Amino acid sequence: MDLKLTLSCILLSCLLPLIIADDVKVTIKGATLIARTDDNFVCATLDWWPSEKCDYNQCPWGEAGLFNLDLNNKILSSAIKAFNPLRLRVGGSLQDQLVYKVGNSIKKCPAFKKRNNGLFGFTRGCLRMKRWDQLNNLFNQTGALVTFGLNALYGRKESQVEKGLWVGDWNSQNARDLIAYTVSKGYKIDSYEFGNELCGSGISARVEADQYGKDLIALKKLVRELYPDANTQPKVLGPGGFFDQKWFATFLEVTGPGVVDGLTHHIYNLGAGVDSTVIDRVQDPFYLNQVAQTYKDVSRTVEEFGPWAGAWVGESGGAYNSGSKDVSHTFADGFWYLDQLGMTSTFNHKVFCRQTFIGGNYALLNTTTFTPNPDYYGALLWHRLMGKGVLSATNQGSPHLRAYSHCTKQKPGITLVLINMARSTSFNITLFNDENLYLDSVNQDSASNLGFKGYQPREEYHLTPKDGNIRSDVVLLNGTPLQLTESLDIPAMKPKLVDASSPLTVAADSIVFVTIRDFHAPACA
Repeated sequence: MDLKLTLSCILLSCLLPLIIADDVKVTIKGATLIARTDDNFVCATLDWWPSEKCDYNQCPWGEAGLFNLDLNNKILSSAIKAFNPLRLRVGGSLQDQLVYKVGNSIKKCPAFKKRNNGLFGFTRGCLRMKRWDQLNNLFNQTGALVTFGLNALYGRKESQVEKGLWVGDWNSQNARDLIAYTVSKGYKIDSYEFGNELCGSGISARVEADQYGKDLIALKKLVRELYPDANTQPKVLGPGGFFDQKWFATFLEVTGPGVVDGLTHHIYNLGAGVDSTVIDRVQDPFYLNQVAQTYKDVSRTVEEFGPWAGAWVGESGGAYNSGSKDVSHTFADGFWYLDQLGMTSTFNHKVFCRQTFIGGNYALLNTTTFTPNPDYYGALLWHRLMGKGVLSATNQGSPHLRAYSHCTKQKPGITLVLINMARSTSFNITLFNDENLYLDSVNQDSASNLGFKGYQPREEYHLTPKDGNIRSDVVLLNGTPLQLTESLDIPAMKPKLVDASSPLTVAADSIVFVTIRDFHAPACA
């Protein structure tokens, strides 16, 4: 009898981690917005890296760089079209070594080649207009919103006194010729970004803030000249690098109002792609919290020195040097990615560009097969469901549950994304609607006693990994694997309609989008 009891206790203790469920209160403040994003907040990048780009004894770019990419691939065009529209940033590390074979200023047009003493390990490269035409044909056919990264080092020379510092005025002639050609062909560009990772201490090169600001003013004048219609004039973005408060503030002061439309900065907060702890970091809320101060500092810098410019994450792939080969393309990466989308939106960022759409280990599409990775579907759901109005969402419970709420994109109602980073705990969610503008913290609990009771069915999208393995590159929507159709189109992503009286449950290791049509949020009216 004692042996049976002991065995039963052992068996029960083994099963307990699989069946733990916690009750959590999530409070939405629907009276006012805390921030606003752009209508097209979700963005992805296309990069110039050649197939010889290698890190950690692997070369994960294959033929996915902009010079080699198969622009006629059906999956590629379908994946872009599904966003209707998708914001694409064209650029990256090599853009400040890229010249354009147009006009009379460029005589030779070489391809990028590996060189140990070159910036980022490569020589200068050249974009021919035939390839530019082909790229724009893809952008036009898919309706993409294009940010094009210009070479901001053209005309400068490296300082003989300080290694890595590039000095002298920017020569705008090659950019002028490219932009004039682009205008003449009727190609639509949403924005031009000036340089890549030249701010602060730079990565392979840097430019002083006052010099950079002076040159960006010249770019703005050029854009205004070549696009005289203010209604179709592309935005000007910069500096496209890692945040340095003093450098960014100086740059904004130098440029002044009406020059910079978007202040772009880069984030790689998961560390090196080769780091074996990336898998732990993507599910560690305390680690992920560390980047919040950067987002807050960028937002404050914009408010103080450039309120006319919105903050953008211009590039973020989680783990740098092409991402983690074991994590970045898997379901697990979604814990980091969707948390970053939620976090940046609460800090009033307008756009978040994922590195990359295709190319490297961190791509939304598989680099060789073009099949969408799990984060592609997470990005697509965010784009379709989460509107630009950001609401306060607080979680009175486990730190492993993230809750973000926006006005839903297709009114009425709100949409929440609930991210469960816990590996063995599910959460039963009780929602509260706090519309009291003036409630002090002492009386907060008394106001939260009235839980939200809806009457219309909830629209739920439960994302889980195949076979419960978070390292899987297959994601399930409401229990069904998301796979391309026979015609290689993106599958329909329909919600599960759930009776409003049924509990809202977020399983362990899962991500849930929930649209509630009858949630009263005056800020979303």
